[in-house]
Amino acid sequence: MSTQAPIRRITVPQIAARKNGQPIVALTAYTAPMARLVDAHAEVILVGDSLGMVVHGLDSTIGVTMEMMILHGQAVMRGSQRALVVIDMPFGSYEESPAQAFRNCARIMAETGCGAVKLEGGARLAETIRFLTQRGIPVMAHIGLTPQASNVMGGFRTQGRDEASWPAHIADARAVTEAGAFATVVEGVMEPLADRITQAITAPTIGIGASARCDGQVLVLDDMLGLSGWVPRFVRKFGDLGPRAEQAIAAYAAAVRDHSFPAPEQTYRAE
Repeated sequence: MSTQAPIRRITVPQIAARKNGQPIVALTAYTAPMARLVDAHAEVILVGDSLGMVVHGLDSTIGVTMEMMILHGQAVMRGSQRALVVIDMPFGSYEESPAQAFRNCARIMAETGCGAVKLEGGARLAETIRFLTQRGIPVMAHIGLTPQASNVMGGFRTQGRDEASWPAHIADARAVTEAGAFATVVEGVMEPLADRITQAITAPTIGIGASARCDGQVLVLDDMLGLSGWVPRFVRKFGDLGPRAEQAIAAYAAAVRDHSFPAPEQTYRAE
């Protein structure tokens, strides 16, 4: 009989309790192998709809489907044991009505086993967030630069450059928190505004291109590892694996072409 204690996943209340505490480490993952690597170090794994661009080669997140999010969510759940897994709701799956949002969020949670979902939008989504949380679906909010609304915003533009817009962003943060969001991603806003938002709400903020003083940080894993061709200016590369991977692939191709692969001891022979 094994005496090893089972690994318990980090819960939504545990993340919510990290306000003004130890910073929350969050990263994206889209596959089981990457989730396994991230799981040892992060409290939150976000299955972001950025997978549309990172994995599927789309130009934006708009074309990401429910089926794609479920497939990758299942893979990440299989590859992780400890982190809270949060799955992005794709564009068009929650905006129509709270009832539509509930049906689709419930489907994603039931089919993946994830611990929470993430929705983009501020005060306009407060009614939906309240509807979901009252029915047992934990919601992480996402304000500031919201990629699913990039067509309305005119692209991926830093928010809060005009100080006159700050009250609206702060009101968004307060609205989603009061509606029940256990944490809020704050993306692509000016640092002083991100600080104001963090001070204004009782739930943790998780910054991406915002401020080091948010309650946590999240990055797209492939950007952070140097596997993406282009990364936003705010991303610090903690690795440069792209060129190394390309070198390995080139070495393999050369070995095949000059008949030096596989090595004799690696081949199977009939006895």
